[in-house]
Amino acid sequence: MEERGAHLPAWRVPRRLMRIDVNAFLGAYPYRRVPGTSPDGLLRAMARAAIDEAWVSHLPSLFWRQPMEGNAWLYATVAREPRLKPVPALHPGLAGWDGALGEAADRGAPAGRCDPLYYGLDPTGPEMRILVAACGAARLPLMMAVRLEDGRQRHPNDHAAELPAAAVRALVRADADVRLVITHADRGFIEEVHFGSTPEEAARLWWDVSWIWGAPEDHLETLLGTIGVGRFVFGTGQPLRIPEASIAKLDLLELAPEQRAAIESENARAGLRH
Repeated sequence: MEERGAHLPAWRVPRRLMRIDVNAFLGAYPYRRVPGTSPDGLLRAMARAAIDEAWVSHLPSLFWRQPMEGNAWLYATVAREPRLKPVPALHPGLAGWDGALGEAADRGAPAGRCDPLYYGLDPTGPEMRILVAACGAARLPLMMAVRLEDGRQRHPNDHAAELPAAAVRALVRADADVRLVITHADRGFIEEVHFGSTPEEAARLWWDVSWIWGAPEDHLETLLGTIGVGRFVFGTGQPLRIPEASIAKLDLLELAPEQRAAIESENARAGLRH
C-alpha cells in the first residue's frame, strides 16, 4: 500500500486505492471501557490503518429505549469530518422512524441501521418487514449485526441474542428492492443464508469481513471462492475490534488487485451507493 500516499487528503486518493470501512462505531460501550470511541480516536485509528472513509453508527444508542435519539449527535459529528459517513438508527417500533428514514436518505447516508434484538423487536415480525420495504423503496441499504461481541465476552446485562440466519433470509425475501449489509457474521452463518437464498436474493446481500476467520483456517478464502468477491465489503467493527485484523486477513490472501479493490471499496461504491 505504499502507493496510497498517506500525505494526501482522502478526496485525492485514487479510487482503486480507497479503503472504506463500512462497520465502525462512535460513542462509549456501556459494559466495559473501550478506548478510541471518540471521533478523534476513531480518526487516529483510521490513519494508522490507512482507512480513508468509515461508515459510523452511534454505539450507545443500540442500548437506548429510543435509539433514534442518537441520530442528531451522529449527524452533527460527521458533518465536521468528511471521512466519516453516518449510519443512523431506525426503530420501526417507535413513532418517527419513517421521518428518520427520510432524513437518512435526504442526507445521503450510505445505510440505515436496525438491530432488532437489541431493540426488542421480532427480527422477522411486521415492524421489520415494514422497515425493509420502506428501505427498499427509499433505495437505502439496511445494516444489522449478527453480534457485537463473542458470547464469552458478553456482559450478563446484555440480553440480546445473536441474529438468526433464518431472519436474514426472511428479510431479504420480504422485499425485492431491499439491500442488506450484514456485519459480524462468520462463515457458517454466511453459508447458511447465501445457499438458502435464491441468486436474486443473494445478490442483494453484502457481508463485512470483520468476523470471518482468515489464515490459517482460511474461511475468508473459501467464501471468496464459493460465494464470490462481489458479496463482501471491508469492515472492522472498530473500536470494539482492532482494525488491523481485517487488513491482515486480506494481506494473507493472494488477491488480484481488482479483487482487493472490490472488497476494500468498489463493492460498497457500486452495490450500496446507487
